[in-house]
Amino acid sequence: MPIAPSTYYAAKKRPPSSRSLRDEALKPEIARVHSESLDGLYGARKVWKQLGREKIPVARCTVARLMRELGLSGVRRGAFKVTTHADGRHVRPADLVERNFTANRPNQLWFADITYVATWSGFVYVAFVTDVFSRMIVGWRVSSSLRSDLAIDALEMAVWARGGDAQGVIHHSDRGVQYLSIRYTERLAEAGAVASVGSKGDSYDNALAETINGLYKTEVIRRRGPWRNIDDVEFATLEWVDWFNNRRLLEPIGDIPPAEFEGLYWLEQAANDTVGLKEPSLH
Repeated sequence: MPIAPSTYYAAKKRPPSSRSLRDEALKPEIARVHSESLDGLYGARKVWKQLGREKIPVARCTVARLMRELGLSGVRRGAFKVTTHADGRHVRPADLVERNFTANRPNQLWFADITYVATWSGFVYVAFVTDVFSRMIVGWRVSSSLRSDLAIDALEMAVWARGGDAQGVIHHSDRGVQYLSIRYTERLAEAGAVASVGSKGDSYDNALAETINGLYKTEVIRRRGPWRNIDDVEFATLEWVDWFNNRRLLEPIGDIPPAEFEGLYWLEQAANDTVGLKEPSLH
């Protein structure tokens, strides 16, 4: 379709619109937030939330549009595989959770589970212990075998991270032999924790732990593989857990990181304690 020369040159001289100027200012910020999410994990929603935390006002639809223009996208979850297997020979503790995946404070309810990673030198296994209140990963361990020490080492880290004891904590897991071993149940008792085990054949009894596993596999393992050996997996897991606990935005806790969520809880408790210590007014 022919265009008159005067129309072409008039359009060329026309100053950019305010929207175009705004888009060009936003693109570097969107690219930065996307890159800082462990090299590009966040999709449009998380990028939009992080920009809001940084006081950069922008509509979610604008973030989605500009991410498409920049060729940026987040990662998507995949399926998971069961790695712990029930052993009917062990005495199973009661299910104290019954799919109620909520907690009112830190150290009220922990979930534990194990997942696997394929490497060039064989399978390695990763155990996580997660605090349900904040979704913080309080313990983890990587091993080349599914021995019971794997689960115990992750538990030891969790106990240490929480000040040396787990008094009153409900520790929930599936029916895997690692969690029903005598050594594991004895260590739970020594730490003051109460064991809880999901019901047989119920795919939802450890759903929150499987969610953590799914995020780990999506955000680290599938995205950054293939993996050469256990050392590579262990370093990547360390990096991811630190980012997950301290910087990742989690929707179930208000789109803030787990460490921040717990920090707000303890600040509120300190404020309540201070109010309680004040002498009653005489007026």
